[in-house]
Amino acid sequence: MGDEDLKIPLAGFLGEAAGSIRRFELEPTTVTLDDDLALAGPISGAFEVSRTNRGVYVSGDLRTALAMECARCLGPATVPLDVAIREEVLPRIDVATGAILDASVEPNVARLTDHHELDLEPLLREGISLTAPIAPLCRPDCPGLCPECGARLADGHEAHDADDIDPRLAALRGFQVDADAQTE
Repeated sequence: MGDEDLKIPLAGFLGEAAGSIRRFELEPTTVTLDDDLALAGPISGAFEVSRTNRGVYVSGDLRTALAMECARCLGPATVPLDVAIREEVLPRIDVATGAILDASVEPNVARLTDHHELDLEPLLREGISLTAPIAPLCRPDCPGLCPECGARLADGHEAHDADDIDPRLAALRGFQVDADAQTE
């Protein structure tokens, strides 16, 4: 399977008895993800397609990596992902009769194409989206940003002197509150 062809023909397989299994190796490939996600490496792994009495069951364990932004330091983060796909896929068209099947009964179930092909791309896209971390880190011990100036602490940032303040607030340094005048 190449980058462009993530469709597996299953017309002959759909004629086999329930319980039949086919195994596939996914050669390194890529898919287009949602706007907020980007692959940092190809998707690879293995999956199997099992014939059920209704369609097929796709089970796969895949690996890839995402290019993300670290939630602590806002720097680049490459996040390795182990993606498990477990999905029932039903036909759109009855193999024996050629009749179009009613998809409105189960509208949220993945479907084979009209040519009885398993399109892996939406399954991969959904699996990666569901596995992507909400708060990725560039490394487990990322120290984050300096609360004083916002610099990345991992870049050898030096501690601030206690007397250092933002130059925009320097005029407030001489400000003193008269506590007695406030209580009268």
